[in-house]
Amino acid sequence: MNPTLETRILPAGEAAVAAAARTLAAGGLVAFPTETVYGLGADAANPTAIAHLYAAKGRPAFNPLIAHVSDLAAARKIARFDAAAEKLAHAFWPGPLTLVLPKADGCVVADLATAGLDTVAVRVPAHAVAREILRAFGGPVVAPSANLSGHVSPTTAAHVDSDLAGRIDLIVDGGPVEVGVESTIVGCFDSPMLLRPGGVPREEIERALGRALAQPPQEIESDSAQPLAPGMLASHYAPRTRVRLQADSVERGEALLAFGLHRLHGADNAVAMLNLSERSDLDEAAANLFGYLRSLDAKGARTIAVMPIPNEGLGEAINDRLRRAAVGRA
Repeated sequence: MNPTLETRILPAGEAAVAAAARTLAAGGLVAFPTETVYGLGADAANPTAIAHLYAAKGRPAFNPLIAHVSDLAAARKIARFDAAAEKLAHAFWPGPLTLVLPKADGCVVADLATAGLDTVAVRVPAHAVAREILRAFGGPVVAPSANLSGHVSPTTAAHVDSDLAGRIDLIVDGGPVEVGVESTIVGCFDSPMLLRPGGVPREEIERALGRALAQPPQEIESDSAQPLAPGMLASHYAPRTRVRLQADSVERGEALLAFGLHRLHGADNAVAMLNLSERSDLDEAAANLFGYLRSLDAKGARTIAVMPIPNEGLGEAINDRLRRAAVGRA
Protein backbone atom coordinates (compact mmCIF):
# COMPACT_ATOMS: atom_id res chain seq x y z
CA MET A 1 0.00 0.00 0.00
CA ASN A 2 1.46 3.35 -1.01
CA PRO A 3 1.10 6.14 1.55
CA THR A 4 -1.43 8.56 0.05
CA LEU A 5 -3.66 9.75 2.89
CA GLU A 6 -3.24 12.90 4.92
CA THR A 7 -3.24 11.56 8.47
CA ARG A 8 -4.70 13.97 11.02
CA ILE A 9 -3.66 13.88 14.68
CA LEU A 10 -6.19 15.25 17.17
CA PRO A 11 -5.86 15.49 20.96
CA ALA A 12 -8.39 13.38 22.81
CA GLY A 13 -11.60 15.26 23.54
CA GLU A 14 -15.14 15.74 22.28
CA ALA A 15 -14.04 16.95 18.86
CA ALA A 16 -11.69 14.00 18.39
CA VAL A 17 -14.34 11.49 19.49
CA ALA A 18 -16.87 12.95 17.06
CA ALA A 19 -14.30 12.97 14.23
CA ALA A 20 -13.38 9.36 15.00
CA ALA A 21 -17.00 8.21 14.89
CA ARG A 22 -17.59 10.01 11.58
CA THR A 23 -14.43 8.55 10.09
CA LEU A 24 -15.31 5.00 11.14
CA ALA A 25 -18.84 5.35 9.77
CA ALA A 26 -17.40 6.50 6.44
CA GLY A 27 -15.18 3.42 6.21
CA GLY A 28 -12.00 5.15 7.35
CA LEU A 29 -9.24 4.05 9.72
CA VAL A 30 -8.76 5.60 13.17
CA ALA A 31 -5.95 4.93 15.65
CA PHE A 32 -6.94 5.47 19.28
CA PRO A 33 -5.61 4.60 22.74
CA THR A 34 -6.76 1.63 24.74
CA GLU A 35 -5.38 0.69 28.15
CA THR A 36 -3.15 -1.94 26.49
CA VAL A 37 -1.69 -0.39 23.30
CA TYR A 38 -2.94 1.98 20.61
CA GLY A 39 -5.46 0.23 18.36
CA LEU A 40 -6.15 0.78 14.67
CA GLY A 41 -9.91 0.87 14.34
CA ALA A 42 -12.22 0.04 11.45
CA ASP A 43 -15.96 -0.66 11.28
CA ALA A 44 -16.18 -4.36 12.12
CA ALA A 45 -19.18 -4.77 9.81
CA ASN A 46 -17.51 -3.16 6.77
CA PRO A 47 -15.39 -5.65 4.79
CA THR A 48 -13.92 -2.90 2.59
CA ALA A 49 -12.74 -0.92 5.62
CA ILE A 50 -11.26 -4.10 7.11
CA ALA A 51 -9.43 -4.83 3.85
CA HIS A 52 -7.99 -1.32 3.99
CA LEU A 53 -6.91 -1.98 7.59
CA TYR A 54 -5.10 -5.18 6.58
CA ALA A 55 -3.41 -3.27 3.75
CA ALA A 56 -2.39 -0.37 6.00
CA LYS A 57 -0.79 -2.77 8.49
CA GLY A 58 0.52 -5.24 5.94
CA ARG A 59 -1.25 -7.81 8.14
CA PRO A 60 -1.87 -11.39 6.92
CA ALA A 61 -5.58 -11.73 6.13
CA PHE A 62 -5.75 -15.08 7.95
CA ASN A 63 -4.94 -13.45 11.30
CA PRO A 64 -8.28 -12.74 13.05
CA LEU A 65 -9.04 -9.36 14.56
CA ILE A 66 -10.54 -8.40 17.93
CA ALA A 67 -13.93 -6.70 17.87
CA HIS A 68 -14.08 -3.94 20.50
CA VAL A 69 -17.46 -3.01 21.95
CA SER A 70 -18.65 -0.52 24.54
CA ASP A 71 -20.21 -2.93 27.07
CA LEU A 72 -21.33 -6.49 27.75
CA ALA A 73 -24.76 -5.88 26.21
CA ALA A 74 -23.08 -4.93 22.93
CA ALA A 75 -20.85 -8.01 23.17
CA ARG A 76 -23.89 -10.28 23.48
CA LYS A 77 -25.14 -9.00 20.12
CA ILE A 78 -22.14 -10.52 18.33
CA ALA A 79 -21.12 -13.49 20.51
CA ARG A 80 -22.68 -16.33 22.52
CA PHE A 81 -21.65 -16.49 26.18
CA ASP A 82 -21.54 -19.66 28.24
CA ALA A 83 -21.25 -19.68 32.03
CA ALA A 84 -17.44 -19.42 32.02
CA ALA A 85 -17.49 -16.52 29.55
CA GLU A 86 -20.10 -14.69 31.64
CA LYS A 87 -17.97 -15.16 34.74
CA LEU A 88 -14.86 -13.79 33.02
CA ALA A 89 -16.70 -10.86 31.46
CA HIS A 90 -18.14 -9.80 34.81
CA ALA A 91 -14.76 -10.20 36.51
CA PHE A 92 -12.52 -8.40 34.00
CA TRP A 93 -14.58 -6.14 31.72
CA PRO A 94 -13.97 -3.40 31.00
CA GLY A 95 -10.31 -4.35 30.84
CA PRO A 96 -7.46 -6.07 28.99
CA LEU A 97 -9.15 -9.46 28.45
CA THR A 98 -10.33 -10.75 25.07
CA LEU A 99 -12.74 -13.68 24.85
CA VAL A 100 -12.95 -15.91 21.78
CA LEU A 101 -16.58 -17.04 21.58
CA PRO A 102 -19.01 -18.61 19.13
CA LYS A 103 -20.62 -16.05 16.86
CA ALA A 104 -24.14 -15.03 17.81
CA ASP A 105 -26.95 -15.41 15.31
CA GLY A 106 -26.94 -12.22 13.27
CA CYS A 107 -23.36 -11.32 14.24
CA VAL A 108 -22.48 -8.27 12.15
CA VAL A 109 -18.70 -8.75 12.31
CA ALA A 110 -17.49 -9.39 8.77
CA ASP A 111 -16.05 -12.80 7.90
CA LEU A 112 -12.86 -11.06 6.80
CA ALA A 113 -12.31 -9.89 10.39
CA THR A 114 -12.83 -13.38 11.83
CA ALA A 115 -10.60 -14.99 9.18
CA GLY A 116 -13.49 -17.28 8.20
CA LEU A 117 -13.77 -18.82 11.67
CA ASP A 118 -17.06 -19.58 13.41
CA THR A 119 -15.81 -17.69 16.45
CA VAL A 120 -15.31 -14.00 17.16
CA ALA A 121 -12.74 -12.36 19.45
CA VAL A 122 -14.37 -9.63 21.54
CA ARG A 123 -13.43 -7.32 24.39
CA VAL A 124 -14.64 -4.22 26.25
CA PRO A 125 -11.68 -1.84 26.67
CA ALA A 126 -11.27 0.13 29.89
CA HIS A 127 -9.71 3.28 28.38
CA ALA A 128 -12.13 6.21 28.63
CA VAL A 129 -11.27 7.55 25.15
CA ALA A 130 -11.74 4.16 23.51
CA ARG A 131 -15.12 3.67 25.17
CA GLU A 132 -16.29 7.17 24.20
CA ILE A 133 -15.39 6.44 20.56
CA LEU A 134 -17.19 3.09 20.66
CA ARG A 135 -20.31 4.65 22.17
CA ALA A 136 -20.29 7.49 19.65
CA PHE A 137 -19.85 5.08 16.74
CA GLY A 138 -22.52 2.70 18.01
CA GLY A 139 -21.16 -0.60 16.68
CA PRO A 140 -18.26 -3.03 17.04
CA VAL A 141 -14.84 -1.80 15.94
CA VAL A 142 -12.02 -4.15 15.02
CA ALA A 143 -8.79 -2.69 16.37
CA PRO A 144 -5.49 -4.56 16.13
CA SER A 145 -2.38 -2.76 17.34
CA ALA A 146 -1.77 0.44 15.33
CA ASN A 147 1.57 -0.47 13.79
CA LEU A 148 2.92 -2.17 10.69
CA SER A 149 2.35 -5.90 11.04
CA GLY A 150 5.14 -7.61 12.96
CA HIS A 151 6.61 -4.33 14.24
CA VAL A 152 6.73 -3.39 17.90
CA SER A 153 3.27 -2.42 19.17
CA PRO A 154 2.62 1.31 19.78
CA THR A 155 2.17 2.78 23.25
CA THR A 156 2.06 6.47 22.20
CA ALA A 157 0.51 8.43 19.33
CA ALA A 158 4.03 9.19 18.08
CA HIS A 159 4.69 5.46 17.67
CA VAL A 160 1.53 5.19 15.54
CA ASP A 161 2.53 8.18 13.44
CA SER A 162 6.01 6.76 12.78
CA ASP A 163 4.54 3.54 11.34
CA LEU A 164 1.25 4.57 9.76
CA ALA A 165 1.42 8.25 8.73
CA GLY A 166 -0.06 8.50 5.25
CA ARG A 167 -1.75 5.10 5.57
CA ILE A 168 -4.66 5.95 7.91
CA ASP A 169 -7.13 8.81 8.31
CA LEU A 170 -6.92 9.86 11.95
CA ILE A 171 -4.88 9.40 15.13
CA VAL A 172 -6.55 10.30 18.43
CA ASP A 173 -3.76 11.24 20.85
CA GLY A 174 -4.69 10.18 24.38
CA GLY A 175 -1.14 10.14 25.76
CA PRO A 176 0.87 7.08 26.78
CA VAL A 177 -1.08 3.91 27.51
CA GLU A 178 -1.19 2.30 30.95
CA VAL A 179 -0.77 -1.48 30.57
CA GLY A 180 1.68 -1.60 27.66
CA VAL A 181 1.09 -5.17 26.45
CA GLU A 182 -1.91 -6.44 24.54
CA SER A 183 -4.95 -8.07 26.08
CA THR A 184 -4.93 -11.61 27.38
CA ILE A 185 -6.92 -13.88 25.04
CA VAL A 186 -8.98 -16.75 26.43
CA GLY A 187 -10.80 -19.15 24.12
CA CYS A 188 -14.11 -20.18 25.67
CA PHE A 189 -14.27 -23.65 24.14
CA ASP A 190 -15.22 -26.90 25.94
CA SER A 191 -12.65 -25.84 28.54
CA PRO A 192 -11.42 -22.22 28.75
CA MET A 193 -8.00 -22.04 27.09
CA LEU A 194 -5.25 -19.43 27.32
CA LEU A 195 -4.53 -18.49 23.70
CA ARG A 196 -2.32 -15.46 24.41
CA PRO A 197 -0.93 -14.14 27.69
CA GLY A 198 -1.39 -10.42 28.18
CA GLY A 199 -2.64 -7.66 30.43
CA VAL A 200 -4.60 -9.93 32.81
CA PRO A 201 -2.28 -12.53 34.37
CA ARG A 202 -3.17 -16.22 34.04
CA GLU A 203 -3.37 -16.59 37.83
CA GLU A 204 -6.14 -13.99 38.13
CA ILE A 205 -8.19 -15.65 35.39
CA GLU A 206 -7.81 -19.09 36.94
CA ARG A 207 -8.80 -17.68 40.34
CA ALA A 208 -11.97 -16.16 38.82
CA LEU A 209 -12.85 -19.43 37.07
CA GLY A 210 -11.97 -21.63 40.01
CA ARG A 211 -9.95 -23.96 37.76
CA ALA A 212 -6.85 -24.09 35.59
CA LEU A 213 -6.90 -22.88 32.01
CA ALA A 214 -6.41 -25.52 29.34
CA GLN A 215 -3.13 -25.58 27.44
CA PRO A 216 -3.14 -23.80 24.05
CA PRO A 217 -2.52 -25.65 20.79
CA GLN A 218 1.04 -26.03 19.56
CA GLU A 219 2.52 -22.62 18.68
CA ILE A 220 2.00 -21.65 15.06
CA GLU A 221 5.40 -21.44 13.39
CA SER A 222 4.46 -20.75 9.79
CA ASP A 223 3.05 -17.60 8.24
CA SER A 224 0.93 -19.87 6.01
CA ALA A 225 -0.98 -21.45 8.90
CA GLN A 226 -4.17 -20.03 10.42
CA PRO A 227 -4.09 -19.02 14.10
CA LEU A 228 -7.12 -19.35 16.38
CA ALA A 229 -6.65 -15.85 17.77
CA PRO A 230 -4.69 -12.62 17.21
CA GLY A 231 -1.01 -12.57 18.14
CA MET A 232 -0.42 -16.34 17.83
CA LEU A 233 2.14 -16.29 14.99
CA ALA A 234 5.54 -17.35 16.31
CA SER A 235 7.26 -14.39 14.63
CA HIS A 236 5.47 -11.29 15.88
CA TYR A 237 6.16 -7.96 17.58
CA ALA A 238 9.61 -7.96 15.96
CA PRO A 239 11.98 -4.96 15.84
CA ARG A 240 14.37 -4.72 12.91
CA THR A 241 17.36 -5.42 15.16
CA ARG A 242 18.06 -9.03 16.15
CA VAL A 243 16.96 -9.84 19.73
CA ARG A 244 18.99 -12.12 22.04
CA LEU A 245 17.14 -13.41 25.10
CA GLN A 246 18.32 -14.53 28.56
CA ALA A 247 21.51 -12.49 28.23
CA ASP A 248 24.04 -12.90 31.06
CA SER A 249 26.58 -10.53 29.47
CA VAL A 250 26.71 -7.79 26.86
CA GLU A 251 28.82 -8.34 23.77
CA ARG A 252 30.52 -5.66 21.69
CA GLY A 253 28.07 -3.81 19.45
CA GLU A 254 25.00 -4.81 21.42
CA ALA A 255 22.31 -2.68 23.07
CA LEU A 256 20.94 -3.83 26.43
CA LEU A 257 17.35 -4.11 27.58
CA ALA A 258 17.82 -4.49 31.32
CA PHE A 259 15.56 -5.51 34.20
CA GLY A 260 16.33 -4.86 37.86
CA LEU A 261 19.56 -3.65 39.40
CA HIS A 262 21.79 -6.63 38.56
CA ARG A 263 24.73 -5.42 36.47
CA LEU A 264 25.75 -7.61 33.54
CA HIS A 265 29.36 -8.12 32.49
CA GLY A 266 30.10 -5.80 29.57
CA ALA A 267 27.15 -3.49 30.25
CA ASP A 268 29.43 -0.42 30.29
CA ASN A 269 30.27 -1.08 26.64
CA ALA A 270 26.64 -1.34 25.46
CA VAL A 271 25.71 0.81 22.46
CA ALA A 272 22.68 1.90 24.48
CA MET A 273 20.87 0.67 27.59
CA LEU A 274 17.31 1.01 28.87
CA ASN A 275 15.99 -0.60 32.05
CA LEU A 276 12.42 -1.90 31.95
CA SER A 277 12.20 -1.52 35.72
CA GLU A 278 15.05 -0.89 38.13
CA ARG A 279 12.59 -1.90 40.89
CA SER A 280 11.97 -5.27 39.19
CA ASP A 281 8.31 -4.27 38.92
CA LEU A 282 6.63 -6.34 36.20
CA ASP A 283 3.77 -3.85 35.74
CA GLU A 284 6.29 -1.08 35.09
CA ALA A 285 8.25 -3.38 32.77
CA ALA A 286 5.16 -4.21 30.73
CA ALA A 287 4.28 -0.53 30.32
CA ASN A 288 7.83 0.22 29.11
CA LEU A 289 8.41 -2.85 26.93
CA PHE A 290 7.36 -1.78 23.46
CA GLY A 291 8.52 1.82 23.77
CA TYR A 292 11.97 0.70 24.95
CA LEU A 293 12.27 -1.90 22.18
CA ARG A 294 11.48 0.80 19.65
CA SER A 295 14.06 3.15 21.15
CA LEU A 296 16.81 0.51 21.17
CA ASP A 297 15.85 -0.58 17.66
CA ALA A 298 16.78 2.92 16.47
CA LYS A 299 20.30 2.87 18.00
CA GLY A 300 22.03 0.96 15.20
CA ALA A 301 23.13 -1.94 17.40
CA ARG A 302 23.76 -5.33 15.80
CA THR A 303 21.74 -7.05 18.56
CA ILE A 304 19.47 -6.15 21.47
CA ALA A 305 20.52 -8.25 24.47
CA VAL A 306 17.64 -8.82 26.91
CA MET A 307 18.14 -9.72 30.55
CA PRO A 308 16.02 -12.54 32.02
CA ILE A 309 12.48 -11.58 33.10
CA PRO A 310 10.63 -13.63 35.76
CA ASN A 311 7.93 -15.74 34.06
CA GLU A 312 5.17 -14.92 36.55
CA GLY A 313 2.24 -12.50 36.53
CA LEU A 314 2.68 -10.04 33.66
CA GLY A 315 6.14 -11.51 33.14
CA GLU A 316 4.50 -14.33 31.18
CA ALA A 317 3.12 -11.81 28.66
CA ILE A 318 6.41 -9.89 28.53
CA ASN A 319 8.39 -13.06 27.83
CA ASP A 320 5.85 -14.12 25.21
CA ARG A 321 6.36 -10.85 23.30
CA LEU A 322 10.14 -11.01 23.67
CA ARG A 323 10.26 -14.60 22.41
CA ARG A 324 8.24 -13.64 19.33
CA ALA A 325 10.49 -10.62 18.77
CA ALA A 326 13.52 -12.91 18.89
CA VAL A 327 11.99 -15.35 16.40
CA GLY A 328 11.36 -12.49 14.01
CA ARG A 329 15.03 -11.57 13.62
CA ALA A 330 16.86 -14.76 14.60
